[in-house]
Amino acid sequence: MEPLPGRPGNLTPEEDEKLRKFWEMFLRVCNVLGEEAVLESEPASETASRVGTTGSEKPKKKRMSLFKKKKDKDDEKTASKSQVIETIKENDPEDKWGENKTYLETLATHSPELIRSTIWTMVKHDHPDALLLRFLRARKWDLHRALVMMMSTMNWRCSESRVDDEIMANGEEFAAANEKSSDPKAKKLAEDFLAQLRMGKSYCYGTDKAGRPICFVRARLHRAGEQSEEGLERFTVYLIETTRFMLNPPIDTACVVFDLTGFSLQNMDYTPVKFMIKCFEANYPESLGVVLVHKAPWVFQGIWKIVRGWLDPVVASKVNFTNNVKDLEEFIAKDRIPDDLEGSSGYAYEYKEPVPGENAKMKDIETKEKLLQEREMLYEEYESKTIEWINEADATKRANIHSERDSIAKKLREQYWRLDPYFRSRSLYDRMGVIKPGGHLDYYPSQTTPATTNGTAAAVAAGETSTDDVD
Repeated sequence: MEPLPGRPGNLTPEEDEKLRKFWEMFLRVCNVLGEEAVLESEPASETASRVGTTGSEKPKKKRMSLFKKKKDKDDEKTASKSQVIETIKENDPEDKWGENKTYLETLATHSPELIRSTIWTMVKHDHPDALLLRFLRARKWDLHRALVMMMSTMNWRCSESRVDDEIMANGEEFAAANEKSSDPKAKKLAEDFLAQLRMGKSYCYGTDKAGRPICFVRARLHRAGEQSEEGLERFTVYLIETTRFMLNPPIDTACVVFDLTGFSLQNMDYTPVKFMIKCFEANYPESLGVVLVHKAPWVFQGIWKIVRGWLDPVVASKVNFTNNVKDLEEFIAKDRIPDDLEGSSGYAYEYKEPVPGENAKMKDIETKEKLLQEREMLYEEYESKTIEWINEADATKRANIHSERDSIAKKLREQYWRLDPYFRSRSLYDRMGVIKPGGHLDYYPSQTTPATTNGTAAAVAAGETSTDDVD
């Protein structure tokens, strides 16, 4: 399957140039690239010997090892940001989510090292170019607006939602333990999180005809006030992040089915709807492929008029209304539609509880640190090659450098999946066997398959570190 336009491997010359400039802007914000930086001819082995850990836990204190500086670092930092700051309007009508203000606050309160480590952690198993291109496409290839959006997302992930070091690191097993907590707030948050998983308020199953993973949202199972706002938001982010692991390149968007069977006004709750809209428009750009609103009752007509007014026109254009299983079949094969939607898949959602010991590898700090150091070396290698690509004027040489970057990106993807069990708590979809070792996917695993932890039986995985994890 060929990648869609505006994706890695399918860029026009103009888009490729925009991507190069966007990388340059990002690397300047991170102080990886200075105003007058020039590459040193330094052996890779010497660079690697200075590498430390990365990720949200321990960002490096210095990021200048690859470059000579001719100006004071503080002066460079100010100059590298000034171009974008000058374009920011105080009352920009296009700034729907307050990203301009967040951008300025992020630069004022976050170090370049933290910005860099958070964005790299966000990449996970994806191609680094693919992540940056999401922001460029979302902002119609406007470099400054794309950078503002990416920095705003960085702040949200790192400071507001704590996506990687709390939501995804703690996950389901941590919540199951906290159900017995003596701390009322922690207990409530855990109960709210797991209640939504157990009832299957939202869940992932299979793919649509375009190969996109499908998330089903059963609105009738929601009651305003049953879960706290924080509990609803954590569950939403957790499901979106987990769905990211089910994207199989070149597929890079998902299908969301809002099942309104049995929906009534008591199920309507505008606050989580607004949060979900913000997630997809501001923090997970270009992630929605299609939205299906299924069996909407007449009471939903007035609600839709309000909700549509909140949506970006591009997002609104992806919404389709379906009234019966025949309508759904335009997007999803009938033998892939869950039984409760009149499909013939034989599938009915059932939650599998966390298995004791399934996250034992996360306690192996020594192996995790080694893997993070290895990953930092790949980050630096990719950045170094990217700077060569940015500075190369010859088109043929630039294309060769781009191929080298792609090779490093492939290494980053493969290395992520060795790091993953030390970094991310196992999910329902790991236990079901949907997400397998090495990032392999089985969208329709046998429902009789024993509970697994990323392909390893939980009882065996407890406490064991594979020699294959560390080179």
